[in-house]
Amino acid sequence: MSRVEAKKPSLCVSEPLAEDTVHQSLSVLSGILKSCYGPAGRLKQLHNGMGGYVCTTSQSSAVLRCLSVSHPILMVLTASVQNHISRFSDCGLFTAILCCSLIENYKRINFASCTVIKISKHLLSLCTDYLKSEACGCRVSVDFGNLETLLCLVRSVLTSKPACMLNKTEVDHLTTLTVKAFLLTVPCHVETNPVLGKCIIVPVKGRRVVDSMVFPGLLLETPETQLAKPLSVKRISSNIIKVALFCVSMSGDLFNPEEGSITVHHGISLEMSELDQLLNVGKQLVNDEIGLVVCQKVIHPSLKQYLKENHVVTVDRVGLSMMEPLSQMTGSKPIASVHSFSPSCYGSLKDVCTESFASKHFVHLIPNDTLVCCLMLCNRNETTWDELKRAYEAAEHVLQLTIKEPLALLGGGCTETHLASYVRHKSCNLSTSSFKAIDCSQTQYQLVADAFCRSLESVACSLNHDDGDVFADMVYGHCWFVPSGFSSVSNWSNLVSKCGCGINNNTQNLDWRILQSHFSSPVLQSCPKEPSVKATDFLTLDCFAAKCSGLQVAVETANLILDLSCIIEDQN
Repeated sequence: MSRVEAKKPSLCVSEPLAEDTVHQSLSVLSGILKSCYGPAGRLKQLHNGMGGYVCTTSQSSAVLRCLSVSHPILMVLTASVQNHISRFSDCGLFTAILCCSLIENYKRINFASCTVIKISKHLLSLCTDYLKSEACGCRVSVDFGNLETLLCLVRSVLTSKPACMLNKTEVDHLTTLTVKAFLLTVPCHVETNPVLGKCIIVPVKGRRVVDSMVFPGLLLETPETQLAKPLSVKRISSNIIKVALFCVSMSGDLFNPEEGSITVHHGISLEMSELDQLLNVGKQLVNDEIGLVVCQKVIHPSLKQYLKENHVVTVDRVGLSMMEPLSQMTGSKPIASVHSFSPSCYGSLKDVCTESFASKHFVHLIPNDTLVCCLMLCNRNETTWDELKRAYEAAEHVLQLTIKEPLALLGGGCTETHLASYVRHKSCNLSTSSFKAIDCSQTQYQLVADAFCRSLESVACSLNHDDGDVFADMVYGHCWFVPSGFSSVSNWSNLVSKCGCGINNNTQNLDWRILQSHFSSPVLQSCPKEPSVKATDFLTLDCFAAKCSGLQVAVETANLILDLSCIIEDQN
């Protein structure tokens, strides 16, 4: 018997944020995430060091999933951001970068953590109240009667994922397809509790992005040998095909011995009994004028042949994932037994046809009311296709969130700099009673507010990856990017055409301030203004719900980490 090792005592670390290793790890993580941020973000290749799959990406969902962190503080931070991503699919890098910046900037001012946290909570409420107010100058309303804002939202998501390797034509094509696919899933009829439909992604790798297409209804892949041309389908009228949907095997398999024992009389063949039962099912389906039979599992070849002779199309092996959209689209109830079922389980379709693309062949189910559609998503190789799939799913989720709350925030760093300008203005105009309510001095409040604003501005500056300079104007508080080597030029408006979000142009006579400078930032004499004219073409927009949540998660996570006084780790 091997020697039993004595149990080690738990490791207790007091004031974990005071350790240099924590600051170094936090700085490295922040640097990795900042370098991924935005349309010009640098790609990362991640693998586990032992070989295997290599992930090429700049998306937070993939980076944080593949990145291995060991320190408890970093584990708290990444888990918090991943939880946000699982709920909103967008603004993951914004959340993580802001959280890292808040922790770093708060630690520099060297106040008691309880004071910083109280002021930080007040600043967060100041921001969220402003973002949700009608006076907010960095948000736009989304009109679903005008597709331009929806297209801007989707385009902003797709262009922020450089690993998709998309050119402008491909971005425009996919943007249109994404909005079209989403609108196909929106119910046409007003209901008390409307439910959005579903878009199924059909992968096609090795083809051009512009070959991607949207099909109303469902595409079920099937071998070419099963498809007759033209397809002969039994109909009960010109535009109705009855559908039976089975979630049980129709292969004629014998009973599983684990389910119990059965007694068989002499001369009885179990195989023939099962086949006779399946053929009886086929006769019932033919008598009930079924035109299409779809099975989650396998259909016996003899049953397929019998149904084909009676002009009934069969599709099997569709898998569990397709059962819900099939049921939703056709109105069918999945049949779980071949021994007895009711005609009330049947559904209907408008039409059935065949489609071929590349080397794949499909049965195309066309519904009467479209709530389900298929996106045939193409890209050049597996790596770029995987990244494009993640980007499409994020864009689809953004549209789903936007239909619940039809608002968007200005992107390109403008919301961050606008909020920073707003907070700086408000923090200089707080009443003495407010400081008493927070239990802090005016100096403490303004120092924490400056750290908060610098953290917001650092997120905007993270969009710049080419050593240029980043400025904010003194009227709207928007973000402007100046190419490197021109910071000494007095008239910066000659070097920029539009602000980060694209809503303001350089024709206005604006005053500027450089971001992240060592000097204190000048305070606006009034609240940052809302642009008087809003161009809707090619704006950079962010999802309102995702960004508001990201702001809250970043601040609350930073507060939680600041409040950690001790970490206890089991060493066994």
